[in-house]
Parts: sequence; C-alpha cells; structure tokens
Amino acid sequence: MTSGKKPLRIAFMGTPDFAVPALKALHEAGHQIVSTYSQPPRPAGRGKKLAPSPVQRVAEDLAIEVRTPVSLKGEAEQAAFAALDLDVAIVAAYGLILPQAVLDAPKMGCLNIHGSLLPRWRGAAPVQRAILAGDTETGITIMQMEVGLDTGPMLLKAAIPTDGKTAGELSELLAETGAELMVQYLASPTEYTAEAQDDELATYAKKIEKQEARLDFSQSAEQVERQIRAYNPQPGAFFEYQGNRYRILEAKVTGAAGSAGTILDDQLLMGCGTGAIQPTIIQKAGKPAMDLKSFLNGTKIPIGTVLQ
Repeated sequence: MTSGKKPLRIAFMGTPDFAVPALKALHEAGHQIVSTYSQPPRPAGRGKKLAPSPVQRVAEDLAIEVRTPVSLKGEAEQAAFAALDLDVAIVAAYGLILPQAVLDAPKMGCLNIHGSLLPRWRGAAPVQRAILAGDTETGITIMQMEVGLDTGPMLLKAAIPTDGKTAGELSELLAETGAELMVQYLASPTEYTAEAQDDELATYAKKIEKQEARLDFSQSAEQVERQIRAYNPQPGAFFEYQGNRYRILEAKVTGAAGSAGTILDDQLLMGCGTGAIQPTIIQKAGKPAMDLKSFLNGTKIPIGTVLQ
C-alpha cells in the first residue's frame, strides 16, 4: 500500500486462472483480503475427484479464508457476506449472479474486472467472441457492478491488440492487465470518473458451447483460423476422421484453392470456403499435441479425403 493509506477490507470473488493475477496483486498491494469466494470444487481428471478452483488453491496458499457457496440468493449467505464489513468486493470471472443485497453490502460496492472494452462483448466469453469476430483489439474494463449483465458504469479501461493471439494467450495478457488496473484504481479511486455505457453499442458474448468448436470448413480460411485461435486451449477446434477426433491448435492461412473440407496435399492442406488452412500444431484425442511433421510421421490422411 502507498505509505499512510489504510488497506481496504476486500472480499475477492473469482474462480478460473483468469482471476488469479488479480488476487495475487491485491494481496501484494497490502490490502486486507478477509475472504475469497469461488465456485465449489468440481470433478476433474480421469478419476473425477473433486478439485478446487485455481482461485481457491491460491487463496489457501495465501492463508485467506475461502467460501464456496452454490448460490448467493439465500438470506443466510447474504447476511454472512454483509457481516464481513467490506470496503469493496472485487469480482473476476466468478460465475455466480450477485443479488442486489450483495452488490449493496460493501461500502464501495462490487467492482468487476471484465475482459473486453465494454459495452462490446458483455457476457461470459468476451475473449473468444472478440477473436471470432475478427476484432483487432480488445481490452479490460474495470466497472461498477449492478444487477444487469455487465451493464454498470465504467471506471478504467485499457486496450490490447488481439494480434493473432489464441484465446489462452490473450486471456493471460488481459488477466495481468486487469490486475494492474484494479490495483491502480483502488490506490486512488477518487481520481476516476464513472462513465455510463452506451447500451446501443452493446454486443453479447454468449457462452461457448462445445459443438461450436467443430471446424466449419465452408467458411473462409481466415474465419476457420479464427475458430482455431478462439477455441485454444478450450474446448479445442476439431475435425473428425475415421472415428477419431483431431484438434487443430495452430494453423496458417494460405491462398490455395480447393473444395471445403477436402485434404489438398500430403501436408494436410485443408480447403475452405475460400482459401485454405495449413495446420501447424495438431493433437489426436488422448495424445499430446505435436507439430505437423511429427503428426504426419504417424498419421496419414489421404489427398481427396473430405473431413467431417
């Protein structure tokens, strides 16, 4: 904390890796994180054992209390939250709806680290939707939360070029930027003026469904390549051949022409609606990812094959 400034009493609310840098940054800044809220442990791995979220693991390492309610709608949970006597709650990809009683409990309300330049891409999957739409930049918005979905006033923003990055790469960069912006804002909140969002400019980033990740070769090669980046690392853009699923993790666009979904040469060049793509990193289900040369040493897909 800045010398002479009293640390804030904070509840941190987040679940995935995206939220971890902010939790660490707030802790390192000297704020008093009195509790961390995260989604309950979920089954994971082959054994389907319950695994804590990335945020829960980090909070426990930092000796911060962790709460994992399945909902915040009940009066008992809301009373327990209010009893924390918070200055502010910081939210980053938490995954639960915050009722009005929760939003109102901290003195400064609840602030959200959102992975887009609001009002563009409100909702669950802003990073993936920005890539799929071909946006040349996205960013982070620090916003005051209200009951509407990502509709609250904006406090601080930073733009970041998408620059050919995968969703995973972009998310990491956005998470670090969001952590920095939140610490910056909390150091001097009175220096910033809240700006209302223009609802007419809003777009909605709906949740990614697994079936969306099946590659649609009827699209242009540029759009197929966006699919590959948007779904890397999860759920992974894929095609199927002889009953096996193959994920393409990285590819380049070429000017070659051929029927959509057809293998055009012995280097796995794939025709698209216009142009073609050349996979460079590929992964068979249950196997490690490998470069194209290594993949072709063990797997042959004949020229003329039409992919599903």
